[in-house]
Amino acid sequence: MRILSIQSSVAYGHVGNSAAVFPLQRLGHEVWPVLTVHFSNHTGYGAWRGPLLAPADVAEVIAGIEDRGVLGGADAVLSGYQGDPAMGAVILDAVERVKTANPDAVYCCDPVMGDVGRGMFVRPGIPEYLRDVVVPRADIITPNHFELDFLAGRTTKTLAELLDAVDTVRESGPRHVLVTSVLHGDVPEGSLEVVAVSDEGAWAVTTPLLPINPNGGGDITAALYLAHLWTARSPATALERTIGSVFAVLEATLTAGTRELQLIAAQDAIAEPPAKFTARRLR
Repeated sequence: MRILSIQSSVAYGHVGNSAAVFPLQRLGHEVWPVLTVHFSNHTGYGAWRGPLLAPADVAEVIAGIEDRGVLGGADAVLSGYQGDPAMGAVILDAVERVKTANPDAVYCCDPVMGDVGRGMFVRPGIPEYLRDVVVPRADIITPNHFELDFLAGRTTKTLAELLDAVDTVRESGPRHVLVTSVLHGDVPEGSLEVVAVSDEGAWAVTTPLLPINPNGGGDITAALYLAHLWTARSPATALERTIGSVFAVLEATLTAGTRELQLIAAQDAIAEPPAKFTARRLR
């Protein structure tokens, strides 16, 4: 698989492309990383250095790839945090260019905007832009439970309500939806769920709730789900493999006692996802 990944980058740690590229490469895929920022570290530290790239500069990098005559060879476009509608427009233009050259290509969007307990942490207007402009253009989206509720315009507290919200969002465009950090009334205490929904059906995996929440977890989840969905052609299998690897990375991170994802230490679990979780069919 050849993936055009348009995301942020950090020198120290693992978020954005710095979280997505290595796992995808470890699975044997070709990645063309295009950087939207290049910071010293992720912003969760409260201080960082480095440039925020202008949308025009990002567009130039993509145009240079197109000049080589290979942009149409991309099988997928992957994007994460979009801090500005102008950057979103550059990403959507790249998606259009890739799909024009390769109609079988897919766009996987992680609609980063907020989380439970933190609320919205992106600039005003970004959530609405993602909901109204970006998500309808995506084939695959990977929101967390909080973000799904915003996209669907409701609060969901039961599994049935969550599935109904996913169906509402899918009607806007994306065929595959992976919802992370799902908590509803039937989730056992000390656990959480990840739910995958597609035209083929809906599945869930229940995992222990680990006492950590490192930056970059959503970035690696989106990348791995895109890769496994492409190769397995099965949302259930992609769900099991993705969560098996992500949980192993989180366990390694917890054991190491660091706030940065232990991608290198857990790379074998990325290349060979542990068969630790079984997806149960919801419908």
